Amino acid sequence: MFLQRRNRITRRSAAIRSLVAETVLTPNDFILPIFIDEGENIKYEIPSMPGYFRYSLDNTVKEVKELWKMGIKSVLLFVKCDDKVKDNTGKESWNKNGLMQRSISAIKDAVPEMVVMTDVALDPYSEYGHDGIVDIASGYILNDETVDALTLMSLSHAEAGADFIAPSDMMDGRIGAFRKALEENNFSNVGIMSYSAKYASCFYGPFRDALDSAPGFGDKKTYQMNYANRIEAINETLQDVEQGADIVMVKPAMAYLDIIREVKNAVTIPVSAYHVSGEYAMIKAAAKMGWLDEDKLILESLTSIKRAGADLIATYFAKDAVKLLG
Repeated sequence: MFLQRRNRITRRSAAIRSLVAETVLTPNDFILPIFIDEGENIKYEIPSMPGYFRYSLDNTVKEVKELWKMGIKSVLLFVKCDDKVKDNTGKESWNKNGLMQRSISAIKDAVPEMVVMTDVALDPYSEYGHDGIVDIASGYILNDETVDALTLMSLSHAEAGADFIAPSDMMDGRIGAFRKALEENNFSNVGIMSYSAKYASCFYGPFRDALDSAPGFGDKKTYQMNYANRIEAINETLQDVEQGADIVMVKPAMAYLDIIREVKNAVTIPVSAYHVSGEYAMIKAAAKMGWLDEDKLILESLTSIKRAGADLIATYFAKDAVKLLG
């Protein structure tokens, strides 16, 4: 049989396949989320995220030093706030001596070249577990008042030394407010990685266990996006770009690969994606049962996210992936 075209020739060996691979993962692709707690010498394994930990600040610094040696160049910080300082204003979030602010400074002192990104949202600081200030009478999350609080939070992160603030709240107009405040306060070099298309997803469950930040009532569907919508994600993202975002994000990742591609096609700035806690937990659970090969699935899932169009991937598998990539 004569064939004009034999497509399998470029699949014949591992060496040939690597030569013609369209998508290549490297350590430069990864952002590692880190959970930080008050105290000393704490390394608490998160039950719903086996193999992943919440660290005290001293152990966080040790972890970041190890990450840098491995070739991981960016971390995304989240803090667990003590219940006694939670309220409905979020004022602890802009405390200059708060855990987030101390963590930023300590990491930049220990590893100055590490790119430090910080979560900007009120849920860790809210007595109600929501990303914004709650109108008590109606239960509605107030938009403009929340943006004012988040602006103060962002400035405190910038002052502590953050390279990027990463607002995950999904309030309207917050990117423009943050960019204006950063410029006016001489933080023009601080970037914004906006969670531009963050969906109201059940995949966030383990994350909320990690920080004890589950909403105390209702859900987050009045501010996070409806997972049925696609065009809305493009509109949200383009607005964030117009308002001054330096990087845009789609969250979650694996169940939203189509959205990652749509966003990538629509913008000319870097696109990130968040490989979230529920996606991590599912892979871990299936591997534990012996149903799937964990190492192969880590690389396949991360490659699929990058193939869809993500320039950067926030993932709890960053360390594992770097080791597997050799």
